Amino acid sequence: MGIANLVPGISGGTMLLAVGIYPRFIEAVARVTTFRLDRTTLVTLGSVVPAALASIVLLAGPVKDLVVHQRWIMYSLFIGLTLGGVPVILRLIREARMGPERDRITSVRVGAVVGFLVMAFLAWIQMRGAGGGASEDWSVFFFGGMAGAAAMILPGVSGGYLLLVLGAYVPILGAVDAFREAISLGDVGAMISVGAAGILPVGLGVVVGIAVVSHALRWLFQRYRMATLGVLLGLLVGAVVGLWPFQTSRLPDEGELIKGQAVEVVAPATPGAADDPVVRFVESGEIVDMEDLPTAVFPPTLLQVVGALLLIGAGFVTTVGISRLGDGTG
Repeated sequence: MGIANLVPGISGGTMLLAVGIYPRFIEAVARVTTFRLDRTTLVTLGSVVPAALASIVLLAGPVKDLVVHQRWIMYSLFIGLTLGGVPVILRLIREARMGPERDRITSVRVGAVVGFLVMAFLAWIQMRGAGGGASEDWSVFFFGGMAGAAAMILPGVSGGYLLLVLGAYVPILGAVDAFREAISLGDVGAMISVGAAGILPVGLGVVVGIAVVSHALRWLFQRYRMATLGVLLGLLVGAVVGLWPFQTSRLPDEGELIKGQAVEVVAPATPGAADDPVVRFVESGEIVDMEDLPTAVFPPTLLQVVGALLLIGAGFVTTVGISRLGDGTG
């Protein structure tokens, strides 16, 4: 679940569902948020949560770097891993028996269309650049934590993808990686600074998000189970819309805003030099990191298309394989 929440397009909830402990996890979360503790609750959360946190802390840096520098490869893999969750949701829909068959089908279809349109709209926002330059303030980390919490609870909804659209993906992973580095160096001052500015608001957002979403999900499943499953299916399929793999970082236009600040492009000091132009903030003069640059679509080569299809297939088979282990058919 921890690794899944680092990856745009994959849901931590889907991973829990795939290995067969999702209902138990939801029940444990609902109980702990109302301060009803028992041995089963403590064992479930005591097993899942520390493992997820350890994965996030240890792998935040490597995953962020791969997304920034190997975007088309990682996004192709994300697409396959995401689509591999579709059979999981379809299985839940088949197992649910609420109301006449015609009403069930209608509810699922309407819910799926709504979920797909929501994700398509978020993808449209991302493509217009609204998700690429969020400032690293307290609210971004807090609401990013809530988005991540939603993915821990909702099968099919990727917290990493929502963070990407909100512009909080790279800042949060960067803060986690900086906190890990401060711990490894024993730098108490850096730990306090990064913790107060980034880790604390993310943690609070996660706690609030888990409490709200877990109870909302249980209420929706009790009253509108088929429609809710339909929405989850639509969210899962719609997440792929924003994961077009063939895009790369581009040089911004003069005066374009990144993280709310105007930037300028500075040519190499020596004409004809092999060095790339430098992008920096106009006011501070600081260099803009590659991970913060806007993206643009590029025409892929035949080899890239074939490679992307193979990676999509590998990701799909991986998630389906996990789900078969979870239901005992693997």
